[in-house]
Amino acid sequence: MSEISTKAPDPMDIALGAAVRIRRRTIGMSQEALAEQCGVSFQQIQKYENGTNRISFSRLVQISRALKCRVTDLMDVFDGADKETGEDLDLLTRMRTPGALELLSAYERLPSDVRSSLVNLVRTLTAERSLAAPAPRDKAERTTVPA
Repeated sequence: MSEISTKAPDPMDIALGAAVRIRRRTIGMSQEALAEQCGVSFQQIQKYENGTNRISFSRLVQISRALKCRVTDLMDVFDGADKETGEDLDLLTRMRTPGALELLSAYERLPSDVRSSLVNLVRTLTAERSLAAPAPRDKAERTTVPA
């Protein structure tokens, strides 16, 4: 009998997958199109991008060719690993948050004064939330607040 692994994905696998996702989304390619060019299913691309499955070197070369970039472009996050603070890996992990890339794209199109106001608004909102009671952890703890 084989045992199912409950081990979490390695942060390096997550970071590489996030770099692939960011590059794919930047050039406007779907998971399906990338999968077709690499000869795998789109579900496999999802697993690579989430860090669930590790990307072999040969597959990484295929992916980089399909994404019209160099392998090293996808691995830039690992440069200077001896002085790595984890901030680059954390940033790539955050970019996996649903809507993060769309929000960043829209943010880039805003005039600088509007971007500044938006950042101040978000800082205010998150500061107020952190001062409020801690958010419920699951559905069972949530209550409906009348409008």
